Amino acid sequence: MHQLSNDRRNLLNEREYVGVDEIYGPIVAVSGIHDVGYNELVEIVDDTGRVRLGMTLEVATGAAIVQVFEGTSGLKLATTRVRFRGEPLRMPVSEEVLGRVFDGLGRPADGGPEPVGEPRDVNGLPVNPTAREYPRQFIQTGISAIDGMNTLVRGQKLPIFSGSGLPHMQLVAQITRQAKIVGEDTPFAVVFGGMGIKHDEAMFYIRNFEESGAMERAAVFLSLADSPSVERLVTPRVALTVAEYLAIDMGMHVLVILTDMTNYCEALREISTEREEIPSRKGYPGYLYSDLASIYERSGMIQGKPGSITQMPVLTMPNDDISHPVPDLSGYITEGQIVLERDLDQRGIYPPIAGLPSLSRLMKDGIGKGMTREDHAHLASQLFAAYAHVKDIRALASVIGEEELTPVDHTYLEFGDAFERQFLSQRFDEDRSIEQTLDLGWKVLSILPREELHRITEEEIRKYYGK
Repeated sequence: MHQLSNDRRNLLNEREYVGVDEIYGPIVAVSGIHDVGYNELVEIVDDTGRVRLGMTLEVATGAAIVQVFEGTSGLKLATTRVRFRGEPLRMPVSEEVLGRVFDGLGRPADGGPEPVGEPRDVNGLPVNPTAREYPRQFIQTGISAIDGMNTLVRGQKLPIFSGSGLPHMQLVAQITRQAKIVGEDTPFAVVFGGMGIKHDEAMFYIRNFEESGAMERAAVFLSLADSPSVERLVTPRVALTVAEYLAIDMGMHVLVILTDMTNYCEALREISTEREEIPSRKGYPGYLYSDLASIYERSGMIQGKPGSITQMPVLTMPNDDISHPVPDLSGYITEGQIVLERDLDQRGIYPPIAGLPSLSRLMKDGIGKGMTREDHAHLASQLFAAYAHVKDIRALASVIGEEELTPVDHTYLEFGDAFERQFLSQRFDEDRSIEQTLDLGWKVLSILPREELHRITEEEIRKYYGK
């Protein structure tokens, strides 16, 4: 792109181009213009004078492809006017955003005024990898299946893989209400980004924030199901821009909830199809991985900065298929996953967190002596191993019948029921401490004979077994 002086740039930004070459879906193609930049903000004006915002998707010498956030309905080729702003989409950031509700583009949706603050590029700035601090500090969610088995660490990105009809809304609400750093009086600020969610789902989250008192320290961005799908591509970036300001500039600990990332990816596929790009797996664009990474990687901690961004994106797996491109690629980029299981939900167990597919890759760095308890790592390993054996025995029993099982096998089945009903299952309003979770783990593990415990030290068995 040509280097332009500020005066020259401002003169070009005042230009208005009348007429566009092509309109297809949410895409507008325009030529005969000055050279514009990638991700540049665009104003599209129709015959009535209504201004719609857009962003350049592709640029070439004297031409650009623009995605229109509010749709292209009513636009005409000959009379549509286009203005290029010479800057990317920006979001004003300050502490005034807390306690507020915005639409998917960062405009007030609660009847309040525009926030006053420094406008920040919603695409963010790259972070030097060597400046990142390794996440190590344990976050207590009060949920045993997470704290005990798939521990969340401050600065981690740990997605929730759900399915249609599973209670991920309740789980997210409970985490936002209960998450804390043990020993620190530093509550999390919450940045919530909703993409393609229904109105009643959005109201559930807002009502939960208000009832728990979290709304005072929450910034909510909503691109509802009836909003243009292209708007969903901007919503997580606007939300993360606010999170970066609160964490890096204000030194706050921020919990970012992004739901539903599957709706985001569907919008990305829709735009890719409109642009006639060569599709990859299941019609998604080939750059789906890098696009998701540009969102997920905007988390963590920076050396010398006290704040942190912990991400818990939520995505629904089509047909509960964990190998679908969206959960598959998300699992590669993030540091584990919390998987909700339909079988547990149908048996009335909440939260229905699957014991075996769930994983936290940073768990080992956030638990142990001085962080949780010295027996945590071995206890979690033994619970995983024993529950995996329970799954094998249940499969065997379905073939040969329970009466053919050995006495030890029956003990494992008893352990499996207790593990699911007592350890995994808890009330929506129940906030367990890490000590309660670990003690509960030992309680159900004590159902098994001592000689079956191969992943725990003798010292730990003497101290905790059967107590």
